[in-house]
Amino acid sequence: MPAGMVDAAAKGVKLERHALLLRRAAGAKQLVSASSHLLFRATVLATLVLVALFAVHYPSLLSHSFSLSALPASGSGSSSSSSSPRSRHSHRSLLGSGTSSSYGWGAAWERKVRRSAKPQRDGALSVLVTGAAGFVGAHCSLALRARGDGVLGLDNFNAYYDPSLKRARQRLLASRGVVVLDADINDAALLERLLSAVPFTHVLHLAAQAGVRHAMRAPQAYVASNVAGLVALFEAAARHADPQPAVVWASSSSVYGLNTEAPFSEDHRTDRPASLYAATKKAGEAIAHAYNHIYGLSITGLRFFTVYGPWGRPDMAYFSFARSIVAGEPITLFRTADGADARRDFTYIDDVVRGCLSALDTAGKSTGSKSGKKRGPAPLRVYNLGNTSPVPVTRMVAILEKLLGKKAHKRVVTMPTNGDVPFTHANVSHAARDFGYRPATSLEVGLRHFVDWFVQYYKVDVRGGGNVLAGKTAKRKSMPMSAAS
Repeated sequence: MPAGMVDAAAKGVKLERHALLLRRAAGAKQLVSASSHLLFRATVLATLVLVALFAVHYPSLLSHSFSLSALPASGSGSSSSSSSPRSRHSHRSLLGSGTSSSYGWGAAWERKVRRSAKPQRDGALSVLVTGAAGFVGAHCSLALRARGDGVLGLDNFNAYYDPSLKRARQRLLASRGVVVLDADINDAALLERLLSAVPFTHVLHLAAQAGVRHAMRAPQAYVASNVAGLVALFEAAARHADPQPAVVWASSSSVYGLNTEAPFSEDHRTDRPASLYAATKKAGEAIAHAYNHIYGLSITGLRFFTVYGPWGRPDMAYFSFARSIVAGEPITLFRTADGADARRDFTYIDDVVRGCLSALDTAGKSTGSKSGKKRGPAPLRVYNLGNTSPVPVTRMVAILEKLLGKKAHKRVVTMPTNGDVPFTHANVSHAARDFGYRPATSLEVGLRHFVDWFVQYYKVDVRGGGNVLAGKTAKRKSMPMSAAS
């Protein structure tokens, strides 16, 4: 074969091989592309499945609203500090509040905030009160304003109980010049803005998800408010305020849990909570220790013992009992397994308010700064605020029957294992020593004030039942809150 033909044949073979390699490369490229599309689709599908599963198991962490129970107007009572709610209402998630634009930030907004928070006398405090439209928060805000302190309130007005009662408290506060912003404590941007706009001397942190038994139905609400919310507040105070304010916050007598020593002392162990609510409050005390140690925040925790009085919480036993007695509905009383009545250290709101204000006045200064450095140790305190006199819940019911002029229909059952404890009893010697706390209101006097308000607020007609308050309510119409306020 001629040499030219051999060369041509060789070139043809090379070209054919090259074309084959190109076809193989193109095929591989198409395979990789198809695989990439398939992998992308699989990833998207897996992500959607994970989001769906997360939404099913943790709806309150993804949604801007979730449901909490609310007590109906004539809800049944119990012998604990919290009764069983029946109806459901939706409200904003404590972790998912609105954006900053919803607060109308601007010059007018800052002027309103500054005016409310500005002290009205030399040497007075400027206090940010969280949970200001709540029971204790509203009373403390009014008492602070009455003595000339600056007060700015926050509240998310959730529907754990009737929000209309919280709105009524908000209107009362507004009439005294106290602004209560509709906001969440987990809104970090809002807290930073407030602490930048106003040099608060103190924070009174009372916002929390309350109720022992409801924690079994909505556990995440308690973690969101009582743990995450507390961290958000401490973060803002420690790292975004200059100077740092002193913080006084509401712990709970529930932290004593399964403790059997009495009366309950701050020196007793609190590592055996009987409910998730108690566990979140105990966690809060540990978190407070960390922020005090790391950032030099002055922090005081107050362990409240069954607070009651006018403008109270409808989920509390005394309040729901009053409603049920008036409505002719049965109430449920608990007894221990050995037949003993449940007992509570009922503490009147005036006494608690005085304790809160005294704790603020003696809090001591924080020692940290926005830079993260602290000048030295800062005060870290915890105190019981109770009445020191446990009373059988049956005795409380008897007083209500007399004041309302009507007998209660009682159902007595054995106390369930749902977080309630058989008794509470406060030792307040530390608070008495450090800031002169001395409860002064008996249960009979305190319940008289509550029933007086209850009859007036709900327009209850009890005059025909031989009620001892008949003819007396008109004399007290000018007192919209209790004496300490």
